[in-house]
Amino acid sequence: MIEEAKTEEPVKKTLLKGLTPKELKDFFAAVGEKRFRGDQLFEWVYGHMVENFDEMTTLPNYLRKKLNLYCELNSLSLVTTQTSPRSGTRKYLFKTFDNQLIESVIIPEPKRITLCISTQVGCPLDCQFCATGLMGYRRNLSPAEILDQFLLASKEFGRNKISNIVYMGMGEPLLNYANTFKSLQIFAEEKIRDISLKRVTVSTAGIAPKIIELADSGLKVKIAFSLHSMFEETRSKIMPINNKYSLAENLEAVKYYAKQTDTRITFEYIMLKDLNDRSDDLNALIKLCKSIPCKINVIPFNSIAHMNPTGFAKELEPSQKFVIDEFVKTLRDNNITVIVRYTQGDDIAAACGQLANKTISEPLAKAEVN
Repeated sequence: MIEEAKTEEPVKKTLLKGLTPKELKDFFAAVGEKRFRGDQLFEWVYGHMVENFDEMTTLPNYLRKKLNLYCELNSLSLVTTQTSPRSGTRKYLFKTFDNQLIESVIIPEPKRITLCISTQVGCPLDCQFCATGLMGYRRNLSPAEILDQFLLASKEFGRNKISNIVYMGMGEPLLNYANTFKSLQIFAEEKIRDISLKRVTVSTAGIAPKIIELADSGLKVKIAFSLHSMFEETRSKIMPINNKYSLAENLEAVKYYAKQTDTRITFEYIMLKDLNDRSDDLNALIKLCKSIPCKINVIPFNSIAHMNPTGFAKELEPSQKFVIDEFVKTLRDNNITVIVRYTQGDDIAAACGQLANKTISEPLAKAEVN
């Protein structure tokens, strides 16, 4: 009897991107190599942004061959890029190892170039003004997948051109706290010369315990808090997470963060007609800003019609321009720093609140919001 030939399963390779310098040194020690090889690999990946082991010429040839057999570097592949002819905003569509799709955006401005990166595939928070929330949630991104957005975009857009990073893409960074934090730890390393942690901002819809945990972590990163209303009932209506972590609880957390890290808080405020653009909203916002070192990003509401919203989300409308102008003027008259985030990239669905991938239409997983 002739036995059927057995086919060997492919070796599952170890992903080395997304590991801290200590973890890389521990890895090399565990496979019988000198610990300093970890520092060398870290320098090649983040200092020189190489994408394969063969280019790592300070590693001996036998080690590069071994790494090619048993390890890998890249967690994402670039699918497409789209550039706005109006603003130069560039949107990247990346594919993960398990064929998930995520988006990142480069926003060019006169004094800086900002990369907006994602931390989850989709988002579980269901904020009514946000297209990502309408696509639901699939999974968290790994540290490697978070970092690869920066590395691959830098390679495509140009080394040393990206000056700022904002964790404001798809997903809630603080619901993926461990992986978000690890990526921040790596950005904080001196060998990553292309970006400084001082130019990195983490945006959150308000996960109060994690804001406090990040404040106590020792990493001095900027925080942007999605405020959007000073009233609990209104905020709960447009941001359901407010039912779990109230505005009052979150404001105490961001005040603690500002004191603990000696940084200014950025309050993000999307202007919604007849919801948060009234005189009561303005007065409450002025009172808040006098109690905490902060600045306000005023954001005109960007359409999410490309996601075919229903219910309350469908009813949302942008505040009229003259209302926004008067709102901003009054804030500035009260010595509050205000930046108006005029719409960029809406012609390619890359503006604030528009990131989503319509190709993912099957039911998505539930994420525990804690």
